[in-house]
Amino acid sequence: MAIADDIPAIRERAEQRKRELGLPYAGALAPAEAHALMQSGAKLVDVRTRPEVLYVGRVPGSVLVEWQTYPGNAPNPDFLAQLAREVVPGETLMFLCRSGQRSHWAAAAAAGAGWPDSYNVLEGFEGGKNAEQHRGTLGGWRKAGLPWVQG
Repeated sequence: MAIADDIPAIRERAEQRKRELGLPYAGALAPAEAHALMQSGAKLVDVRTRPEVLYVGRVPGSVLVEWQTYPGNAPNPDFLAQLAREVVPGETLMFLCRSGQRSHWAAAAAAGAGWPDSYNVLEGFEGGKNAEQHRGTLGGWRKAGLPWVQG
């Protein structure tokens, strides 16, 4: 099956998660689903800090708009203005962070500011922590084997 043939099914699963979780945006995507939507033209917005992206890795073709600033993790007061410079109005947006928490809030903010086709990427880039408090083993973009580069 071609990727484009699966897009309606991906969007339906994301919308079902929206209903189940009571999300204020279009829906929630598994990393592989986000990758498929990205291949079909959706924009992946990485909301991690620049140091996270430089030291942990990034998704090729994504754009960086920090949700929180570094250092200090203060909310980025220019998030929506910076987002507007990076994406086209009406474009499908998918938000990615380390574990899916900051990206949830970024997707909600974007949806509330006029990007109704906004999604959160569940599990984020690195996934949750395992029993040893390490990330990268319990889900996430990298664990799923999706394209990424270092630095």
